[in-house]
Amino acid sequence: MLSFYQSANLRWTLFSSEVKYTLGEIVLFLGGAKSGKTRAALTLVESLAPPRYYLATAEPLDAEMYLRIQNHRAERGPDWQTVEEPLEPAGALALIPDDRPVLLDCLTLWFSNLMGRRPGLLDPAPFLADVDRLAASALARGGVTVIVSNDVGGGLVPMEPSLRFFRDLSGLAHQRLAAQASAVYMVNAGLSWKIK
Repeated sequence: MLSFYQSANLRWTLFSSEVKYTLGEIVLFLGGAKSGKTRAALTLVESLAPPRYYLATAEPLDAEMYLRIQNHRAERGPDWQTVEEPLEPAGALALIPDDRPVLLDCLTLWFSNLMGRRPGLLDPAPFLADVDRLAASALARGGVTVIVSNDVGGGLVPMEPSLRFFRDLSGLAHQRLAAQASAVYMVNAGLSWKIK
């Protein structure tokens, strides 16, 4: 019997041998917290030749997040180059060598960062314009861009207007990116389903 990581590697080896990436492809991984979406995305990108780039949007604003970031770095290993950009991932993508695979983790943390710097702004238009810039930057690259994001719309309706806005913004952004992605995966309990 294969372990989860062995079976994930087998699935992604088969997947990557069937798919030939072309100019500017986006692959989107969606799932809940600790669903296995980042591990699945890492496995896919690790099937591609190094060097690989990890575009991190997390900021170490407290001790728990600092430890989480350190654990993620250790999990990735030495074949990854880390680029930290909490606010302008589209600009950071433009600075990464064009033909190298990039894993952007994660979209919803990026939204949290933007909302923290735009307090009280509950208009999705500027945020979706940022998403459109990110998609355009990814599509203009020569390498594949794998994007990880939390699917936060499947739970209860939040009581606070800003939390409802965050949930709705995430859903709208996912729809926009999924429309332009060559592949979209839902991940739950460590299992991935290709939905596009």
